[in-house]
Amino acid sequence: MHRTDTRSLVLAGLFAALTAIGAFIRTPLGITSITLQFLFTALAGVLLGAKWGALSQGAYVVLGLAGLPIFTLGGGLGYVLQPSFGFLLGLIPAAVLIGVLTRGRGTDPLRVAVACLAGLGVLYLAAVPYMYLILNLYLGREMPLWDVVRTGMLLYLPGDGVKIAVTCLVSRPLVRALNRA
Repeated sequence: MHRTDTRSLVLAGLFAALTAIGAFIRTPLGITSITLQFLFTALAGVLLGAKWGALSQGAYVVLGLAGLPIFTLGGGLGYVLQPSFGFLLGLIPAAVLIGVLTRGRGTDPLRVAVACLAGLGVLYLAAVPYMYLILNLYLGREMPLWDVVRTGMLLYLPGDGVKIAVTCLVSRPLVRALNRA
């Protein structure tokens, strides 16, 4: 294994751990909670690129499904039946897209913001339909799609905006620090 691969693997593990920690820094709201998971996913995409950013988020999801209680409400295979599991699935392609849109192209705040918005869109494209299906088909709540969109996405957008702003602010200094190390 090359030095850069080892470094990337260590950083991917770090971002998997940070995402797990981000699950426990939460504010309950609506069907799920506001957490810092997307912040660390976005930073993983910006700092590690598509491949290693996705690996970090994939490792986080696999470890949680393996039974480590690192998701907001615990862990284990049964977690796939939680309405919020679609958010966890969406972290992986979100990191990929953010990494593709930013890697090797600098850390211009506008570029980072656009990449994070695109990644957030991918996250919600995975999360909202999943939430709708679990709530309606598995839990039998008969919740209209608009209510799922409102309570599973729209309520969280202001907090997501703050996470994107923080990502834009810290990306450049963190990239510089990683390049010096």
